[in-house]
Amino acid sequence: MPQKTSSKLKNFMKKIKLPKFGKKPKRRIVPTPPPKPVPRGLKVIERYPLYEPFAHVAIVQNPKTGEYKYMLDELQLDPLEQGIYNRVLDILLSEIESPKQEIEDPRKFFATEAREIVDKYRISLGWLPDVSWYKILYHAERDLVGFGRIDPLMRDPNIEDISCDGIKKPVYIWHRKHESIETNLVFYEDSELDNTVVKLVHMAGKHVSSAFPIVDASLPGKHRLAVCYRREITPFGTAFTIRKFREDPYSIIDLINLGTFSEEMAAYFWICLENRASIMILGGTAAGKTTALNALACLIKPGSKIITIEETAELNLSHENWVSLIARRSYGLGENQTGEVTLFDLVKTSMRHRPDVLVVGEIRGNEAYVMFQAMATGHGGMSTMHAEDIDSAVKRLTQKPMDIAPAYIPLMNIVLSVQRVHKKVEDETKAFRRVMEVNEVANYEDYRRMFKWKAAEDIYQSSFNDSVMFPYVSERTGVSRNSLQKEFDQRRNVLHWMREQNIRSYKGVAAIIAEYYARPEEFYEKASIGEIETLATARHT
Repeated sequence: MPQKTSSKLKNFMKKIKLPKFGKKPKRRIVPTPPPKPVPRGLKVIERYPLYEPFAHVAIVQNPKTGEYKYMLDELQLDPLEQGIYNRVLDILLSEIESPKQEIEDPRKFFATEAREIVDKYRISLGWLPDVSWYKILYHAERDLVGFGRIDPLMRDPNIEDISCDGIKKPVYIWHRKHESIETNLVFYEDSELDNTVVKLVHMAGKHVSSAFPIVDASLPGKHRLAVCYRREITPFGTAFTIRKFREDPYSIIDLINLGTFSEEMAAYFWICLENRASIMILGGTAAGKTTALNALACLIKPGSKIITIEETAELNLSHENWVSLIARRSYGLGENQTGEVTLFDLVKTSMRHRPDVLVVGEIRGNEAYVMFQAMATGHGGMSTMHAEDIDSAVKRLTQKPMDIAPAYIPLMNIVLSVQRVHKKVEDETKAFRRVMEVNEVANYEDYRRMFKWKAAEDIYQSSFNDSVMFPYVSERTGVSRNSLQKEFDQRRNVLHWMREQNIRSYKGVAAIIAEYYARPEEFYEKASIGEIETLATARHT
């Protein structure tokens, strides 16, 4: 329900000198309203702004049950403002013209255009204080170029997933710190929820209807959207899930700092990827497979031609020589698969582009066969698959629909499994992602464990005595085992040095790796003695 501006807020606004709305201020200055009071009996655990001063959030806990709740506090329009807002929407929709050239920030473009148009019609629309106009413009931006009612949630960097199970059900989120928690955001009408989802699907450049009720798409910003539309396949009404994409993806240094990888493990993958080893990442839903895949791709040698194949775009690589291929769903019904481009088609097509490394976001069907054929011809390959461990992965690969012959299994050189685990930290149980183990595939049903996570100490135990990759790399490159071990130690030290210098962005890490490949000995000596002035820019990229 629309909420009137409280007297406390009005008094607070009087203390702030607002710019005149008709003039363009250097920056938007709007007073921050006082937060809504938290319901009695709930304890505030955390409070932070999402978009000053219009949206804030409070994480609260019920002391009796221990459950958390995500309390969204968004500045609402009162009845008078709502009436003018409806008229403003009609004016904006009729008068705002599409930009003549591609723009980087649609929100900024809209804010500038909307302000000028509202200035022009302000007198005829009726008198309102400047604060009310700021609220109206915020809601117009949210509803027209933003994500509607879930826009504040999309602004929260702590949220990984947003899911709605239907009308009159609270929207749930996956919070990086508090995990799955309920929000106070609820869609009460079918029409409101349906319109929100149609808008999201159109933003992704897709179509949804009763005839095509299932949509899997990528929103602006590469957020992944999954939709079940209306009551065609779900009795509670439209349902959707958004898996948010980080603007600043995790690099290999980030995952080392988080404990997902160790420095020794990352150095091992660095050497293996340089020598075109094929790597498969296993794990369950939201275990961190794609994140690990994206981070490991940072270690691929600069200049290598990489082709990524996905159903929805999730990978974000720093390499210049990178081609991204995205599958396309059918436009037909039943067996009439008009216009469909499958992962299988894309993997076949990619072979004509001569890739050095072929990355398949997730294999689950007959595209696995073509990928193994590519690995047999010497292409490096990386992929993810839903499986608990290497045994269950091999069983899936050797049975339909993948149907990989057991003789081809050794082409998958390295298999690592990642899982979400829970550990107690300072009397509080928290979720972490950990690589459970790393195995080399010597032969069908002959697996050599290189790394294993020890839960009690939260460390990785390594053993290279039975490695088949290091002897292979040594023979292939003509480098002695001692020299290879020296290179391994050197790269581990480079990774440790990047952690000490806080070089963690994926672009910064890629810059250091490129520098290392160009002049390894000179770079290593420079890093060892601390002369890092020439590399300082990489830290802030």
